[in-house]
Amino acid sequence: MSSLPVQRALFPLLYPFSKIYSFVMSYRRKQYEAGAKEQFSPKAPCVSVGNISWGGSGKTPVVGWLLEWAERYHYSPVVLTRGYKASPPKTPYLVTADSTAAQAGDEPVMLANAHRKAHIVVDPIRMRSGAWAEKSFRPELVVLDDGFQHLAVKRDLNLVLLKPDDLTTEWDRVIPAGSWREDESALSQAHAFLIKTNSLAPLKSVIKERLGKYSVPVFSFSLVPQRLVPVSEAATEVFEKAKEKHLPVALENYILFNGVGEPAQVEETAKKFMGRSPYKHQRYADHHTYTEAEIAEMGNVGLPLVCTPKDAVKVPDVLGIEVWTFALRTKFGDSMFTGKTFTDWWTEQWDAMRETSSTRKKQKQEQKPAVATSTPRPVLKNEK
Repeated sequence: MSSLPVQRALFPLLYPFSKIYSFVMSYRRKQYEAGAKEQFSPKAPCVSVGNISWGGSGKTPVVGWLLEWAERYHYSPVVLTRGYKASPPKTPYLVTADSTAAQAGDEPVMLANAHRKAHIVVDPIRMRSGAWAEKSFRPELVVLDDGFQHLAVKRDLNLVLLKPDDLTTEWDRVIPAGSWREDESALSQAHAFLIKTNSLAPLKSVIKERLGKYSVPVFSFSLVPQRLVPVSEAATEVFEKAKEKHLPVALENYILFNGVGEPAQVEETAKKFMGRSPYKHQRYADHHTYTEAEIAEMGNVGLPLVCTPKDAVKVPDVLGIEVWTFALRTKFGDSMFTGKTFTDWWTEQWDAMRETSSTRKKQKQEQKPAVATSTPRPVLKNEK
């Protein structure tokens, strides 16, 4: 999501406060880098998936891609997440098939439903959840969801996600004058940049100008719908009938609704997949929790409703109303500053991280168990 119009209009007035906020965040990061603040260092390779700005950059789909990769190669993964707007019965909280979005947050529930072999752990204090998960599950991969600013857990790899706006109109516009959580200097800690766009070609010159100096690869990625999946009982009935006849589900018309950071991107994705624009696009605030009355009101038009997987976990079932979502695939595209695909680059980094992790485990075995560490982060292959 870009900064709000009021922020842009008041930019000269808000800019001094933005500089103060930037200084505080930069000082905080330097304190962690210097070992002045306590950090938890996981034994297993640890990867942060985060961003520089608020909302809509595609963190959850990238986390999902990492979990799918881990499952494919038979590694046991753990995701540490704060669970935005979550009210878990206890912390740390392991998300299960019975967990609700109210308990765990919409995105953790979505990840847990899609990746049953992964352990999704909700806790705002990730030092605590990391130590608990390490003892409980002995993971082979630790993923920090929205972890770029969460520095209390030491990581081996920083994947920093950007939106095209971050490179243009939003560049270095820090809260409260813009959408960035930190200033440009924080980007020096990235091991790779992932930009949510179909192609880097239109951004090539600005990427060279603004990201080239960091000497790390840049990859594009996008979300590709594979098929429609039923959410409500009414939709499930339609799906089963189509399945009996060996036919795909095709909606002649539909109402799109969502509560996400970048609703315009969702509409464009839906339009491409469905072959037509929605009859109506109902937009709600990010992480919105739906009521039966809201679903009934949209369904009264008599058209099927379509939402994102993130929304689907919060939709109550209303008799007779079809609600569908998309099965999405995270697709990596072109790259800059490397000749490798993202998968090849990731595999290379994984080998380096496993080697570092093995050394770390040996060191811990030789010492008394300790939560705090002050060892520098490893130098990975793309930094040599």
